[in-house]
Amino acid sequence: MNLVPKKFFVSSGAAVSKVSDLNAFDQALRQAKIGELNLVSVSSVLPIGARKVAPRELPMGSITHCVLAQMRGGEGEMISAGIAYATRKDGSGGYVAEGHMHGTKKALREVLEWKMNEMANLRDVELNKINYAIEELSIPMDHYGTCLGALVFVEY
Repeated sequence: MNLVPKKFFVSSGAAVSKVSDLNAFDQALRQAKIGELNLVSVSSVLPIGARKVAPRELPMGSITHCVLAQMRGGEGEMISAGIAYATRKDGSGGYVAEGHMHGTKKALREVLEWKMNEMANLRDVELNKINYAIEELSIPMDHYGTCLGALVFVEY
């Protein structure tokens, strides 16, 4: 069985909780509009012909494949997480890079750009414009926090 997605959407979220990092993660998923799905993490290849679509609501409990980056942290920390994605200039699909760090959105964007360029260099291909979905969060005292970015595959 070959599941090859035809479409994808990109989403991100950030949230805090006084209760736990898991609750902050749950809230970040809900903010990203993917909190009612059963997420299956996949690696980072965009299929040939897959196109980006607007985020959409999927049925509650759907088994949903995605490239997911997340970062959890505690009070006083600056965290960021997100993805970068681009298609190949030769039209043969594309790639997704995920990243997370204790640090800023700007710093993470640089790291993601390096990752994407390395993927292209290893394959001896050129990429079209790199796109990003990155969240940053300064976690308040007495809280937990989570940032995430996701590329969600739909329509197989």
